[in-house]
Amino acid sequence: MAYAALKSVASYVPQICVKNNAFESLLDTSDEWIQKRTGIQTRYFATNQEQSSDLGVKAAKIAIERAKIAKEDIDLVLVGTLSPDYMCMPSTACVLSAKLGLQNTPSMDIIAACSGFIYLLSVAKAFVESGMYAHVLIVGAERCSSVLDFEDRSTCVLFGDGAGACVIGRTDNPKERILDVKIASNGQHANYLYTPRALKNSPFIQQDTPQSQSLQMKGNEVFKLAIKTLLKDVEEILQSNAIAPEEITYFIPHQANLRIIQAVQNQLSFSPQQVVLTVQKYGNTSAASIPMAMSDIYEQGKLKKGDLMLLDAFGGGLTWGSALVYYGGDQA
Repeated sequence: MAYAALKSVASYVPQICVKNNAFESLLDTSDEWIQKRTGIQTRYFATNQEQSSDLGVKAAKIAIERAKIAKEDIDLVLVGTLSPDYMCMPSTACVLSAKLGLQNTPSMDIIAACSGFIYLLSVAKAFVESGMYAHVLIVGAERCSSVLDFEDRSTCVLFGDGAGACVIGRTDNPKERILDVKIASNGQHANYLYTPRALKNSPFIQQDTPQSQSLQMKGNEVFKLAIKTLLKDVEEILQSNAIAPEEITYFIPHQANLRIIQAVQNQLSFSPQQVVLTVQKYGNTSAASIPMAMSDIYEQGKLKKGDLMLLDAFGGGLTWGSALVYYGGDQA
């Protein structure tokens, strides 16, 4: 039987490193305040010449090389992003495909905010296991800085830019497969975390006051609901697959807030050695955060073929999801 497998992982981090104290001249905040509430110490921002697709294509090229395939072997390109190159069209996936030099390859975006990578994984798994495609490139690519209000200390200190990419291919080995993926959403809480769209003026309707197009978040509500939802989601995927927490090699959560991660970690009794943390370095990179964290342990030589990873994420929509994934690629 053919299974879907995560064959490679890679990431790209832009060059501009912004430390917490850089915000002190802009906002009523401090390094101590940010670290205490989020765990974040630094984040990286793209230049004005870099779009999400530029970050994504750099990670994608490395992922394709590590999967030991040619770019022409890619059958489908999927991109998760909350910061697309264009407002409506073309999709960032189409732009990224063109920058990779691909032609006639189906490409599409999936909008699930910080849960984007789990959604990408779910779709790629289905396509590969159906036999429709042999190699699916999934990319979380974010230029979050492009949607931030740098006068809002409750949001602008949280996010960073970056990209993570994986190739999903086939395997006959059940110990290399994507074991399970669960995704969900609840649009009733859409106003907890969103980016407004300012409507173009029309001569035929009365105009409302223009809205900000920057990211908006009800921080306390998101924090409480994220912990409650992620705990339930992680417990369910472990129970449904009869896997105990101690059997997990690496717990790799979405890197949004250290306090959220620690709450889930403590409830499920994961050891510090099991939990992968990069939020202190990169901040919240939305759909890119899980593959970037995965890439970190890969490049450190820690991620081995057959290691069982538990992934989970929560984001705007509201969306959430979890996955149990054996690493099916080669070691660094």
